[in-house]
Amino acid sequence: MYSIVSTAIIRGINSLPVQVEADVSDGMPMFEMVGFLASEVKEARERVRAALRNSGCRLPAKRITVNLSPANIKKTGSAFDLPVAAAILAALGMLPTERLATLLIVGEIGLNGSVQPVEGILPIVAEAAEHGFTHCIVPYENRKEAYFIDRIHIIPVKSITEMIAVLNGSIQVDRTSIPDKPANIKADLNSDGKEADFSQIHGQRLVRRASEVAAAGMHNLLMIGPPGAGKTMIAQRIPTILPPMCRDEQLELARIYSVSGMLLGNYDNIRKRPFRSPHHTITPQGLVGGGMVPKPGEVSLAHKGVLFLDELAEFQKSTLELLRQPLEEKQIRISRLHGSCSYPADFMLVAATNPCPCGAYPDMNRCRCTQNAIDRYLGKISQPLLDRIDICVETSQLTFAELTSGAENESSAQIRARVRCAWELQKERYADSGIFFNSQIPADRLQQICMLTQKEEAYLKNMYQQSNLTARAYHKILRVARTIADLSQSRQVRTGHLAEAFCYRSPDRKYWERR
Repeated sequence: MYSIVSTAIIRGINSLPVQVEADVSDGMPMFEMVGFLASEVKEARERVRAALRNSGCRLPAKRITVNLSPANIKKTGSAFDLPVAAAILAALGMLPTERLATLLIVGEIGLNGSVQPVEGILPIVAEAAEHGFTHCIVPYENRKEAYFIDRIHIIPVKSITEMIAVLNGSIQVDRTSIPDKPANIKADLNSDGKEADFSQIHGQRLVRRASEVAAAGMHNLLMIGPPGAGKTMIAQRIPTILPPMCRDEQLELARIYSVSGMLLGNYDNIRKRPFRSPHHTITPQGLVGGGMVPKPGEVSLAHKGVLFLDELAEFQKSTLELLRQPLEEKQIRISRLHGSCSYPADFMLVAATNPCPCGAYPDMNRCRCTQNAIDRYLGKISQPLLDRIDICVETSQLTFAELTSGAENESSAQIRARVRCAWELQKERYADSGIFFNSQIPADRLQQICMLTQKEEAYLKNMYQQSNLTARAYHKILRVARTIADLSQSRQVRTGHLAEAFCYRSPDRKYWERR
């Protein structure tokens, strides 16, 4: 007898349909699996054989052939175990084949017949719904993750015997009858607990303002200053001044965390904009993704949020250079022998570094570093990477008065309200243009969008000539000035906006352009 079961395989944050065909015929007893299979998929043969036997379904002494199509896609992972078992059972007449037409099955199985969780359930279920499937059988531990998708009935199972009972009608299982199904996932996702707040930051007015400007235009930000000045504390609070994610952004982020195995019903990862802070010893694969079986890296896990690189100059230079593509293209492409995949990587880069190995430069009374040591240290941050950072700001040690001041500081909610207004202006300005934020304005449209008058053009010309600006630096100043104008609810970029934007280039010129 012949049967066919639908399943899927993960590619990037999407899934591709896979058909599992099973044929049981007379002949020399054997169990063969074909279809361009990775070693872990080939091993499913023994897992399925043992699991079926321990579930009371002994295989007959016949020739069993299982094919996973299409044959030009390499099948990887352990999620094919359950659909292979279901296809064999259907071919043996133990499952009704008519119920399999609109059903997708995914899951790993143990030798005792239990169904184990797998990674990437959310994109599999989402695209199953888009392809017209009405039901999806998933591992019980993946059920909350699968419930994120509304347009398909989820059937969570704990074992092969439970799957058989469900498909034969012995047990009625529907997503609406699951007792621990969240009553309102969307509300759950948007809930907000206690978190860090900008009101906890003392002093550092310039850096607080720079953080607000960076958030308003999604500009990349570099903070440079001595240890203990609050760079990390400020960076950790930047996500709190970004407006909350919309449903589509949450779903895209959930796909990334699902294929990374970091969701499994734990919505804490996607309730608010992500903040990722990898250690400076991170490998290239850990930062941008990769591996024998490609997985998203930190640049993708920070999608729609903040990627914070503390001690930037301590990272391997070759690792930092890998950031250039995702910063430019907002995605990362990983190529392997049997194909390639892309992961979203639209993040705001926030970096922090000491000005020298000891951290005291330019205070020559305290700095113990030679000029060569300082140059080598800062030289790890290449000019192409600096070119992708719009705002550079210095932090300073707090004075005793600032540290002990009881004055009430602005809260994240107050700053976020201004940032939200700036985002709304940009959304209106760039509707249907492919641009979302001021940081993405192409160079050939800057003059038109900034709407400079003769007074501002004269000021900018004078500044350009006196400071010997490069064309790239000139464009960065205009983009930041446009964001500052939006925060002021100004349609035109004024001289004051340009002057403030120019201030955010001073540390860049001080520490790197002199070298």
